[in-house]
Amino acid sequence: MSIDVWFVMLPGVLALDMSGPAETFVLAGDAFRLHYIGPQPDVPTSIGLTMGGIAPLPDALPDGSLLVLPGVSDSRHQFSTPQALSVQHWLMRLQPAIHRQAITVMCVCSGALLAAKSGLLTGKQCTTHHDVITRLRDAAPGAVIKENRIFVQDGNIWTSAGITSGIDLALHLMNRLCGPEKALTVAREMVVWFRRSGDDPQLSPWLRYRNHLHPAIHRAQDALTAEPQKGWQLADIAALAHVSPRHLTRLFQEHLGISVRDYLEQLRLAIAQQWLLQGRGVEQASIAAGFSSPRQFHRAKQRAIS
Repeated sequence: MSIDVWFVMLPGVLALDMSGPAETFVLAGDAFRLHYIGPQPDVPTSIGLTMGGIAPLPDALPDGSLLVLPGVSDSRHQFSTPQALSVQHWLMRLQPAIHRQAITVMCVCSGALLAAKSGLLTGKQCTTHHDVITRLRDAAPGAVIKENRIFVQDGNIWTSAGITSGIDLALHLMNRLCGPEKALTVAREMVVWFRRSGDDPQLSPWLRYRNHLHPAIHRAQDALTAEPQKGWQLADIAALAHVSPRHLTRLFQEHLGISVRDYLEQLRLAIAQQWLLQGRGVEQASIAAGFSSPRQFHRAKQRAIS
Protein backbone atom coordinates (compact mmCIF):
# COMPACT_ATOMS: atom_id res chain seq x y z
CA MET A 1 0.00 0.00 0.00
CA SER A 2 1.42 3.37 -1.03
CA ILE A 3 2.00 6.17 1.47
CA ASP A 4 0.59 9.54 0.42
CA VAL A 5 3.17 12.34 0.52
CA TRP A 6 1.84 15.90 0.27
CA PHE A 7 4.23 18.73 -0.67
CA VAL A 8 2.96 22.19 0.20
CA MET A 9 4.04 24.54 -2.59
CA LEU A 10 4.32 28.27 -1.94
CA PRO A 11 5.81 30.99 -4.16
CA GLY A 12 9.58 31.02 -3.76
CA VAL A 13 9.79 27.37 -2.71
CA LEU A 14 13.40 26.22 -2.46
CA ALA A 15 13.75 23.79 -5.35
CA LEU A 16 16.09 21.36 -3.59
CA ASP A 17 14.03 21.40 -0.37
CA MET A 18 11.20 20.02 -2.47
CA SER A 19 12.91 18.03 -5.23
CA GLY A 20 15.48 16.33 -2.97
CA PRO A 21 12.92 14.53 -0.80
CA ALA A 22 10.59 14.09 -3.80
CA GLU A 23 13.26 12.29 -5.85
CA THR A 24 14.13 10.19 -2.81
CA PHE A 25 10.54 9.02 -2.42
CA VAL A 26 10.13 8.48 -6.19
CA LEU A 27 13.16 6.16 -6.25
CA ALA A 28 11.35 3.93 -3.74
CA GLY A 29 8.99 2.90 -6.53
CA ASP A 30 5.33 2.46 -5.63
CA ALA A 31 5.99 2.73 -1.88
CA PHE A 32 5.03 6.42 -1.99
CA ARG A 33 2.43 8.41 -3.91
CA LEU A 34 3.36 12.08 -4.32
CA HIS A 35 0.99 15.07 -4.39
CA TYR A 36 1.76 18.77 -4.83
CA ILE A 37 -0.72 21.13 -3.21
CA GLY A 38 -0.97 24.83 -2.47
CA PRO A 39 -3.10 27.97 -2.56
CA GLN A 40 -2.37 28.65 -6.26
CA PRO A 41 -1.90 26.41 -9.31
CA ASP A 42 1.52 27.79 -10.35
CA VAL A 43 4.45 28.94 -8.22
CA PRO A 44 7.84 30.44 -9.08
CA THR A 45 10.68 28.53 -7.41
CA SER A 46 14.01 29.66 -5.99
CA ILE A 47 15.81 28.77 -9.23
CA GLY A 48 13.53 30.85 -11.47
CA LEU A 49 11.56 27.88 -12.78
CA THR A 50 7.79 28.03 -12.45
CA MET A 51 6.08 24.83 -11.36
CA GLY A 52 2.51 24.19 -12.39
CA GLY A 53 -0.20 21.61 -11.95
CA ILE A 54 -0.44 22.26 -8.21
CA ALA A 55 -3.69 21.00 -6.71
CA PRO A 56 -5.75 23.06 -4.23
CA LEU A 57 -5.28 22.47 -0.51
CA PRO A 58 -7.63 19.59 0.38
CA ASP A 59 -10.10 19.87 3.22
CA ALA A 60 -8.42 16.96 4.97
CA LEU A 61 -5.61 14.46 4.47
CA PRO A 62 -6.05 10.70 4.76
CA ASP A 63 -4.70 9.01 7.87
CA GLY A 64 -1.13 7.84 7.42
CA SER A 65 -0.20 10.80 5.23
CA LEU A 66 3.22 12.42 5.23
CA LEU A 67 2.96 16.22 4.95
CA VAL A 68 6.10 18.00 3.70
CA LEU A 69 6.66 21.72 4.33
CA PRO A 70 9.63 22.88 2.22
CA GLY A 71 11.44 26.15 2.85
CA VAL A 72 11.32 29.26 0.68
CA SER A 73 14.08 31.51 -0.64
CA ASP A 74 12.99 34.58 1.37
CA SER A 75 11.14 33.36 4.43
CA ARG A 76 10.90 36.85 5.96
CA HIS A 77 8.67 37.96 3.09
CA GLN A 78 7.27 34.78 1.52
CA PHE A 79 5.88 33.38 4.77
CA SER A 80 3.97 36.64 5.34
CA THR A 81 2.08 36.70 2.04
CA PRO A 82 -1.66 36.01 1.69
CA GLN A 83 -0.78 32.63 0.18
CA ALA A 84 1.35 31.69 3.18
CA LEU A 85 -1.35 32.89 5.59
CA SER A 86 -3.88 30.66 3.86
CA VAL A 87 -1.53 27.69 4.34
CA GLN A 88 -1.10 28.60 8.03
CA HIS A 89 -4.87 28.60 8.55
CA TRP A 90 -5.11 25.29 6.69
CA LEU A 91 -2.43 23.77 8.95
CA MET A 92 -4.33 25.01 12.00
CA ARG A 93 -7.41 23.15 10.78
CA LEU A 94 -5.27 20.00 10.43
CA GLN A 95 -3.97 20.25 13.99
CA PRO A 96 -6.43 17.72 15.50
CA ALA A 97 -5.29 15.04 13.02
CA ILE A 98 -1.64 15.99 13.53
CA HIS A 99 -1.97 15.93 17.32
CA ARG A 100 -3.45 12.42 17.24
CA GLN A 101 -0.52 11.47 14.98
CA ALA A 102 -2.69 10.50 12.03
CA ILE A 103 -0.46 12.78 9.92
CA THR A 104 3.34 12.98 10.04
CA VAL A 105 4.82 16.42 9.39
CA MET A 106 8.21 16.83 7.74
CA CYS A 107 9.67 20.37 7.73
CA VAL A 108 12.62 21.10 5.49
CA CYS A 109 14.80 24.14 6.19
CA SER A 110 12.71 27.29 6.84
CA GLY A 111 9.58 25.18 6.47
CA ALA A 112 9.87 24.90 10.26
CA LEU A 113 8.93 28.58 10.43
CA LEU A 114 5.68 27.85 8.64
CA ALA A 115 4.94 25.06 11.11
CA ALA A 116 5.84 27.37 14.01
CA LYS A 117 3.56 30.15 12.77
CA SER A 118 0.77 27.57 12.61
CA GLY A 119 1.28 26.48 16.22
CA LEU A 120 2.61 23.02 15.38
CA LEU A 121 5.94 23.38 17.21
CA THR A 122 4.71 24.54 20.61
CA GLY A 123 6.46 22.41 23.22
CA LYS A 124 8.30 20.48 20.51
CA GLN A 125 11.99 19.83 19.98
CA CYS A 126 12.95 21.10 16.54
CA THR A 127 15.66 22.55 14.33
CA THR A 128 16.08 24.46 11.08
CA HIS A 129 18.77 25.99 8.88
CA HIS A 130 21.39 27.82 10.98
CA ASP A 131 20.48 31.16 9.38
CA VAL A 132 16.88 30.79 10.55
CA ILE A 133 17.42 29.56 14.13
CA THR A 134 16.91 33.00 15.72
CA ARG A 135 13.67 33.63 13.85
CA LEU A 136 12.44 30.14 14.73
CA ARG A 137 12.93 30.99 18.40
CA ASP A 138 10.85 34.14 17.93
CA ALA A 139 8.12 32.26 16.01
CA ALA A 140 7.94 29.38 18.48
CA PRO A 141 9.00 30.64 21.93
CA GLY A 142 7.58 27.50 23.51
CA ALA A 143 9.67 25.17 21.35
CA VAL A 144 12.96 23.52 22.32
CA ILE A 145 15.34 24.60 19.54
CA LYS A 146 18.24 22.27 18.74
CA GLU A 147 21.14 23.94 16.95
CA ASN A 148 23.66 22.30 14.64
CA ARG A 149 21.50 19.25 13.99
CA ILE A 150 20.79 17.53 10.68
CA PHE A 151 17.24 16.74 11.74
CA VAL A 152 15.19 16.39 14.90
CA GLN A 153 12.17 14.25 15.73
CA ASP A 154 9.55 14.98 18.34
CA GLY A 155 6.70 12.51 18.03
CA ASN A 156 5.29 12.79 14.53
CA ILE A 157 6.90 16.20 13.89
CA TRP A 158 10.21 16.16 12.05
CA THR A 159 12.34 19.23 11.28
CA SER A 160 15.60 19.43 9.35
CA ALA A 161 18.43 21.85 8.66
CA GLY A 162 17.41 22.15 5.06
CA ILE A 163 18.71 21.83 1.52
CA THR A 164 20.50 18.43 1.32
CA SER A 165 19.41 17.44 4.85
CA GLY A 166 15.89 17.04 3.43
CA ILE A 167 17.25 14.01 1.59
CA ASP A 168 18.71 12.64 4.83
CA LEU A 169 15.38 13.02 6.57
CA ALA A 170 13.48 11.45 3.66
CA LEU A 171 15.79 8.42 3.79
CA HIS A 172 15.40 8.19 7.56
CA LEU A 173 11.61 8.23 7.26
CA MET A 174 11.81 5.68 4.44
CA ASN A 175 13.83 3.43 6.72
CA ARG A 176 11.10 3.66 9.36
CA LEU A 177 8.15 3.32 7.01
CA CYS A 178 9.50 0.81 4.47
CA GLY A 179 12.41 -0.90 6.17
CA PRO A 180 16.21 -0.61 5.96
CA GLU A 181 16.56 -2.56 2.72
CA LYS A 182 14.46 -0.05 0.78
CA ALA A 183 16.31 2.93 2.30
CA LEU A 184 19.66 1.25 1.63
CA THR A 185 18.80 0.63 -2.02
CA VAL A 186 17.61 4.20 -2.60
CA ALA A 187 20.59 5.75 -0.78
CA ARG A 188 23.05 3.75 -2.84
CA GLU A 189 21.24 4.79 -6.01
CA MET A 190 21.55 8.43 -4.92
CA VAL A 191 25.19 8.01 -3.75
CA VAL A 192 24.52 9.40 -0.26
CA TRP A 193 24.54 8.13 3.30
CA PHE A 194 22.08 5.32 3.91
CA ARG A 195 20.80 7.23 6.91
CA ARG A 196 22.46 10.28 8.42
CA SER A 197 21.49 11.41 11.90
CA GLY A 198 22.19 14.69 13.65
CA ASP A 199 25.40 13.31 15.13
CA ASP A 200 26.75 11.79 11.91
CA PRO A 201 29.57 13.42 9.89
CA GLN A 202 28.27 15.71 7.20
CA LEU A 203 30.64 14.40 4.51
CA SER A 204 29.48 11.11 3.02
CA PRO A 205 32.20 8.51 2.33
CA TRP A 206 30.42 7.90 -0.98
CA LEU A 207 31.40 11.43 -2.03
CA ARG A 208 34.75 11.73 -0.25
CA TYR A 209 37.83 11.65 -2.48
CA ARG A 210 35.77 12.67 -5.51
CA ASN A 211 37.37 16.10 -5.94
CA HIS A 212 39.47 15.09 -8.95
CA LEU A 213 39.05 14.81 -12.70
CA HIS A 214 40.83 11.55 -13.52
CA PRO A 215 38.44 9.29 -15.49
CA ALA A 216 40.18 6.03 -14.57
CA ILE A 217 39.88 6.72 -10.85
CA HIS A 218 36.23 7.70 -11.27
CA ARG A 219 35.58 4.42 -13.11
CA ALA A 220 37.17 2.48 -10.25
CA GLN A 221 35.24 4.46 -7.64
CA ASP A 222 31.97 3.97 -9.50
CA ALA A 223 32.50 0.21 -9.47
CA LEU A 224 33.47 0.09 -5.80
CA THR A 225 30.64 2.30 -4.57
CA ALA A 226 28.11 0.28 -6.57
CA GLU A 227 29.14 -3.01 -4.91
CA PRO A 228 31.45 -2.33 -1.95
CA GLN A 229 30.54 -5.66 -0.36
CA LYS A 230 31.86 -7.62 -3.35
CA GLY A 231 35.05 -9.66 -2.97
CA TRP A 232 37.13 -7.28 -5.05
CA GLN A 233 40.60 -8.07 -6.35
CA LEU A 234 42.87 -5.24 -7.46
CA ALA A 235 43.17 -6.73 -10.94
CA ASP A 236 39.36 -6.73 -11.35
CA ILE A 237 39.10 -3.07 -10.28
CA ALA A 238 41.94 -2.06 -12.59
CA ALA A 239 40.33 -3.86 -15.51
CA LEU A 240 37.12 -1.86 -15.03
CA ALA A 241 39.21 1.33 -14.83
CA HIS A 242 41.04 0.33 -18.06
CA VAL A 243 44.49 0.61 -16.48
CA SER A 244 46.99 -1.82 -15.00
CA PRO A 245 46.81 -2.68 -11.29
CA ARG A 246 50.16 -1.02 -10.70
CA HIS A 247 49.09 2.15 -12.48
CA LEU A 248 45.77 2.27 -10.60
CA THR A 249 47.65 2.01 -7.30
CA ARG A 250 49.85 4.95 -8.30
CA LEU A 251 46.84 6.99 -9.42
CA PHE A 252 45.00 6.53 -6.12
CA GLN A 253 48.05 7.57 -4.12
CA GLU A 254 48.82 10.52 -6.38
CA HIS A 255 45.29 11.96 -6.69
CA LEU A 256 43.59 10.76 -3.50
CA GLY A 257 46.42 10.14 -1.07
CA ILE A 258 44.93 6.77 -0.16
CA SER A 259 45.31 3.18 -1.37
CA VAL A 260 42.63 1.32 -3.29
CA ARG A 261 42.29 -1.11 -0.39
CA ASP A 262 41.87 1.66 2.18
CA TYR A 263 39.29 3.43 0.01
CA LEU A 264 37.24 0.23 -0.26
CA GLU A 265 37.63 -0.36 3.47
CA GLN A 266 36.15 3.07 4.24
CA LEU A 267 33.12 2.28 2.11
CA ARG A 268 32.66 -1.04 3.89
CA LEU A 269 33.01 0.59 7.31
CA ALA A 270 30.26 3.05 6.37
CA ILE A 271 27.97 0.19 5.32
CA ALA A 272 28.62 -1.79 8.49
CA GLN A 273 28.01 1.26 10.66
CA GLN A 274 24.72 1.97 8.94
CA TRP A 275 23.56 -1.62 9.38
CA LEU A 276 24.44 -1.40 13.07
CA LEU A 277 22.46 1.84 13.40
CA GLN A 278 19.51 0.04 11.85
CA GLY A 279 19.57 -2.62 14.57
CA ARG A 280 21.50 -5.41 12.88
CA GLY A 281 23.97 -7.54 14.82
CA VAL A 282 27.72 -7.10 14.46
CA GLU A 283 28.20 -10.36 12.57
CA GLN A 284 25.38 -9.66 10.13
CA ALA A 285 26.54 -6.06 9.60
CA SER A 286 30.13 -7.14 9.04
CA ILE A 287 29.32 -9.81 6.47
CA ALA A 288 26.79 -7.61 4.66
CA ALA A 289 29.44 -4.89 4.33
CA GLY A 290 31.95 -7.26 2.75
CA PHE A 291 34.15 -8.08 5.75
CA SER A 292 35.04 -11.73 6.21
CA SER A 293 34.20 -11.62 9.92
CA PRO A 294 33.39 -9.30 12.81
CA ARG A 295 37.06 -9.53 13.77
CA GLN A 296 38.12 -8.11 10.40
CA PHE A 297 35.51 -5.36 10.79
CA HIS A 298 36.83 -4.39 14.24
CA ARG A 299 40.41 -4.33 12.95
CA ALA A 300 39.36 -2.01 10.10
CA LYS A 301 37.53 0.18 12.58
CA GLN A 302 40.62 0.44 14.77
CA ARG A 303 42.74 1.41 11.77
CA ALA A 304 40.26 4.12 10.86
CA ILE A 305 40.44 5.80 14.26
CA SER A 306 44.17 5.36 14.80
